[in-house]
Amino acid sequence: MPNDHPAPGFGVEETFFLVDRRSRNLPAQLPEGFLQAARNAFKEGFSQEMFQSLVRLDMVQPSLLEIAEGRASLLERRTRLATIAREFQLAPVCAGTHPFADWHSQAPSGDPHNQSCFEDHRMIAHRSLACGMRVQVVVPENVDRIMVMNRVLDWLPLLLALSTSSPLWGGRPTGLMSYRQALCAEWPHKGIPEHFPDEPAFAAYMQWLMASGSIRRASDLSWRIRPSPRFPALELLGVDACPSVEDALCVVSLFRALVAWSMDRTEDLPHDPLLQRLILKENHWRAMRFGIHGLFLDASGEASLSAGAWLARAHACFGALAEAEGDGLAFTRGRHILRYGSSADRQLQRYREALQAGLPRQQALVSVVDGLIAETCGD
Repeated sequence: MPNDHPAPGFGVEETFFLVDRRSRNLPAQLPEGFLQAARNAFKEGFSQEMFQSLVRLDMVQPSLLEIAEGRASLLERRTRLATIAREFQLAPVCAGTHPFADWHSQAPSGDPHNQSCFEDHRMIAHRSLACGMRVQVVVPENVDRIMVMNRVLDWLPLLLALSTSSPLWGGRPTGLMSYRQALCAEWPHKGIPEHFPDEPAFAAYMQWLMASGSIRRASDLSWRIRPSPRFPALELLGVDACPSVEDALCVVSLFRALVAWSMDRTEDLPHDPLLQRLILKENHWRAMRFGIHGLFLDASGEASLSAGAWLARAHACFGALAEAEGDGLAFTRGRHILRYGSSADRQLQRYREALQAGLPRQQALVSVVDGLIAETCGD
């Protein structure tokens, strides 16, 4: 049943590849004037990612309250970015990976924070040519974010499966629906969160990491879900960037409803954190490998669930709450994704159809990028 709390505020940050409209590849360097034009348009809501060809549209605060607001915000920001990009013969693409860009040719951005990532992680950083989505959901100060996070953890592979958009890398199908997750797994402080009983224990761990020189700043700890280092919120990092705004909002809505539901159930925590971690690790692999077509372990680690059955279980658990918060369409969109495919499915289908039509492999890959451009910004 719905709880008595107002729907928590939320924010969404998206990362984009900037694609050359002529070659559909990523430029090694951005055209002169683009960054200044984008910063003038977005102010503090724009930043460069690790590479010149990757940019992020940030949230100043996770202050959205209605999913309709989120939709309007995402569409407006994407349209504004696409308009600026077009002036420089560029187009934004919101997807986990670019189908054929070569990471060897990508120049790091000039941001000092990103430069320290390359110094600390070397080739791991240079290979991390990927885009994700970041979702923040506000958690009241009197609620322990780690206890909420522990309750949310089990469901993360379902959100990943719905978001998968990175099946192609280096010009070839990878066999994974989210190759971006394989790239993220190379980093030392990404992946499944360590287990902590509460937020004070987590804060002590963070202090130790900083004091020991293991990380430079709190934001370097970028688990698939984490207490936000900037806001009083839980932050979802473990999903791919979604070309479709509606797919993105599906993940956002489900995550918000899940966090809200978990706030009232912090006493109902996993009895066996080790088993939870083992099941989560297995389910994450299945979501990464098979996407919405995987079979997933239930909380006992014994029965297998299809993505459809898992989404139905989610609806039974927190569907009423989602409806009360205005997020009920998330389940409708989730069922749509399960029936018609995620972005990863669409990309692979477009690639196969182009090859079957007799196009050379490179042209088939270009066709995939064309589809991603169209889906990202409505071209």
